Amino acid sequence: MARLILSLDGQVLAEYNMTKERYTLGRLPDNDVRVDNAAVSGHHALIINILNDSFLEDLNSTNGTYVNGKLIKKHALQHGDVITIGHHHLRFVDTQMEGAEPDEFERTMVIGPGQVSEDRIRAAVAPQPAAVMAAAAAPAAAAAAARLVPAAKLQVLSGQFAGRELELTKALTTLGRPGIQVAAITRRADGYSIVHVESSRPGDYPLVNGEPTGPQARRLSDNDVITLAGVKMGFFIG
Repeated sequence: MARLILSLDGQVLAEYNMTKERYTLGRLPDNDVRVDNAAVSGHHALIINILNDSFLEDLNSTNGTYVNGKLIKKHALQHGDVITIGHHHLRFVDTQMEGAEPDEFERTMVIGPGQVSEDRIRAAVAPQPAAVMAAAAAPAAAAAAARLVPAAKLQVLSGQFAGRELELTKALTTLGRPGIQVAAITRRADGYSIVHVESSRPGDYPLVNGEPTGPQARRLSDNDVITLAGVKMGFFIG
């Protein structure tokens, strides 16, 4: 059985156990999942459950239906997918997969102390504003600044770890695969940014929405898609 978790600005509003074959999503009261917001169409989208598979279809909505930041018309839902309609998010949870190997992605992609030269990380962050420098050099000050920004997370969109999530709770999170491609995500008072740290080939920068970040920090926005060391991840605020 699958579940839908409805949220707005990081606050969970409702959960739905998907026990029926069809679920309509929209603003009007006759929907199975009602999202009472002007940015949502009266009958915005439809989910059809067939045996163990679930399929999402946009019902010609005014503002469109997004999955993991991409506009869709039809989409086969996978565990961890985030549906966006208007300003609301609906996380699709396959209860059979929920909790399976929860730390494998972090063990593989999150880089701990000593795995990458601290000098390289400092060199990558150094050209940025003083607040970012503080995030790398002064954890206590960085933690205070981090509390001023909303929570954010990464969700894996491709490969064997699809659906895995990583909460970005630290002032500086280093990700990637040493010797292949490494980047750092900073959390500071004015938001989140990603900055290239190292790669096996000169100029091989991480991608954000398909565009190379370049050598300087790139500000991240809700629903951005990051490609790093061959792994595609969605960046979500809230």
